[in-house]
Amino acid sequence: MNKHFLGDTTVLLGRSLRHIVRSPDTIITTAVMPVAFMLLFVYVFGGAIETGTDSYVNYLLPGILLITIASGISYTAFRLFLDMQGGIFERFQSMPIARSSVLWAHVLTSLVANLVSLVVVVLVALLMGFRTGTSVLGWLAVAGILVLFTLALTWIAIIPGLTAQSVDGASAFSYPLVFLPFVSSAFVPTTSMPGPVRAFAEHQPVTAIVNAIRDLFAQEPVGSGIWTALGWCVGILVVAYLFATLTYRRKIS
Repeated sequence: MNKHFLGDTTVLLGRSLRHIVRSPDTIITTAVMPVAFMLLFVYVFGGAIETGTDSYVNYLLPGILLITIASGISYTAFRLFLDMQGGIFERFQSMPIARSSVLWAHVLTSLVANLVSLVVVVLVALLMGFRTGTSVLGWLAVAGILVLFTLALTWIAIIPGLTAQSVDGASAFSYPLVFLPFVSSAFVPTTSMPGPVRAFAEHQPVTAIVNAIRDLFAQEPVGSGIWTALGWCVGILVVAYLFATLTYRRKIS
């Protein structure tokens, strides 16, 4: 690793964060859709959905947090695409900086922006009646899962950001990721789903991650569920990182 990697990444991270500060509507927009989903499902559909819990917002929040991340990472691909089209990568290549720092700056920017959006969503959920008695350790475990999930999806976003031919193409990849929680235990128990849909829902990553976060909030034993959730997050992160870095090397070679 280049000895200047940390310093270069910090400088480029500051550059990306300044862009977000000057255009805070990206974070606001990222949080608006998940909050709208939460309001819709709690106050419109919540009374008709049987989850076996007293508070539907408590049941719903873990899935909404994942939707927040899935909608937020589209901006990572968008910002990376603009940098590629603007020729900034070519300029960086002519400078004595670590090449990998360019990608890591975008990844860390995504992490910071998504964490801010997640905090906004949790605050709205608290106003809507969300309550948890989980400990500080439980909150840290939830935060750790969300950070891993954000990094995993961000590295996925790097790939279309580098390879897309248009702005729409760079951000459109996130639509399936936003839809995935709807075919999981995020909104309703999987037991209410028909056979094939239930089989898919119970064996896809979102269900494992949602269930682990829900159990942590409810102070219930997580058992092996948390390791399944972590396994999905780490597995997706490693594969996405390898493909993204390979794509980047081919792009700049």
